[in-house]
Amino acid sequence: MRAEYLVVDGHSVIFAWPELRRLHARRTSLARDALVKKLRDYQDWTGVRVAVVFDGKGPVVSVNSDPGEIQIFYSREGQTADSIIERLASKYASRFKLLVATGDVMEQETASACGAECISPEALRWLLEEASSP
Repeated sequence: MRAEYLVVDGHSVIFAWPELRRLHARRTSLARDALVKKLRDYQDWTGVRVAVVFDGKGPVVSVNSDPGEIQIFYSREGQTADSIIERLASKYASRFKLLVATGDVMEQETASACGAECISPEALRWLLEEASSP
């Protein structure tokens, strides 16, 4: 049985969901934290491993992950979250069931070419809501 993974383009989802966009307008970290909480709940409810990728500003790619928690990636300065997502798709889609959530059509095409399944930010919303309903 292949493991299941969900990789989320964080800012793509934040700007697609009006409630997260409003939080982002107040403070970026509020929107990121709200999205991470929803994704953490999804992982807890389903057992699907979740990674979320954000554009960063540091000199190196950083990964925040405690055991059992979702993985949070920040790209390095001059690198986009898209490139990290595409690299994850090329590395893992052939070995695992990989679902990529993004509104970026080019990123969807690249991830699909690697063997990942892709969904839109709105389809991600539906997936998260479905998992939380009794």
